[in-house]
Amino acid sequence: MTQGTELGAPERAGRHAMRFSVDGWDPSYGASLELEGQLEESTARIDAAVELPVDRWRPIDPDTTGPLPEALLFVDGVRRVEAQVWIDGEPRSAGGLPDAGLPDAGLPVAGLRDAGVPAAAQAGDLPGEATAALCASYAAGVVCCCAAGAHLVVAKLRRGLFSVAPHASDILTRAGGYKAHHVRIKRAGAPVMATLSQSLQGRLAEVEAIAAAEARGMSGDAGAAPPGHPGNSASDLLIVDGPLRGRDRLPRALGYIKSHHATYLPPELNALVATLTPGQRTPAFHMGTSWDRHSWYLRLPGPTGAPWSGVVRIECAADLPVTEVTRLAGLSQRSLGRFASASYKDSRAPQNLYPIAGLERELRRRLGDPRLLYRALREAAQGR
Repeated sequence: MTQGTELGAPERAGRHAMRFSVDGWDPSYGASLELEGQLEESTARIDAAVELPVDRWRPIDPDTTGPLPEALLFVDGVRRVEAQVWIDGEPRSAGGLPDAGLPDAGLPVAGLRDAGVPAAAQAGDLPGEATAALCASYAAGVVCCCAAGAHLVVAKLRRGLFSVAPHASDILTRAGGYKAHHVRIKRAGAPVMATLSQSLQGRLAEVEAIAAAEARGMSGDAGAAPPGHPGNSASDLLIVDGPLRGRDRLPRALGYIKSHHATYLPPELNALVATLTPGQRTPAFHMGTSWDRHSWYLRLPGPTGAPWSGVVRIECAADLPVTEVTRLAGLSQRSLGRFASASYKDSRAPQNLYPIAGLERELRRRLGDPRLLYRALREAAQGR
């Protein structure tokens, strides 16, 4: 398998070199300086009468008739923040300021240095305000389950610097390059770190969509298909781990949501979810938050426990006809249960499907050693 990396063009001649420093706090524990608050939750608009009238809602058993997909393509992505960095502001000219806070301009350069004046100020410039940024690695890939068995089709790796600073530029280290992504804060007062994290998530979704397209067309970074792999099949089914947002234009695609952070259905319909048996699903419904899609709940096989144990939520595109929505819902019932994980193998069983778990492990391996990447960033910061 091959994996792609990308890096932008070098800095424009004549511009100040970007300066940055690395926060010593481990980013897995959050930032040492918390800059964000709680994200706002949106209220979903629900149309529960897509497949069945509301007064006729009931658990739906799987329909065992009809063909199954020739291949199931599982798409997933992983991300990791290597470091929070601080990018120095662009120097501002000290000329013309009534009180620049500098020693006597008649001092020689050595005198300015001895007085502790920064190099930029010695040249007549004042440092600008530093801004927080994220250095992160992210990767996406596709595992195919077909007559040829389970095999990795494509894996793509990216590293990026996410910053609101307009002068942010690529960071080159001995362990790889971080491409600069300039992030705009669209709402006044929006939390900076949350905005940067959302931008990182958006870039990951883009790479997932690229990987899915290449896997279907066996192009780009896709490796050679083993014997029995149905390349460019028109009857495959794409399973995206997580919401389908940003990838809902992919044909025959389902979003697979393992955990639940909100209740979307009204109470009388939501109570139906707890009554599902393995393989059963709810009728499909239309939901809209900041984007629209069709959705349904499905219970996977597994040990009985909490009322929502083994329940996942599936999504498909909002513009599909009802017949296609119900067809895809039926395929999810027949296709996903056999990949449900066992609790002695996975702490997120049964929702964490075996192909997704294996893909996550492989992608995280390809991200590289976080300690090596962190040290390389520290070295690059000191050497710029």
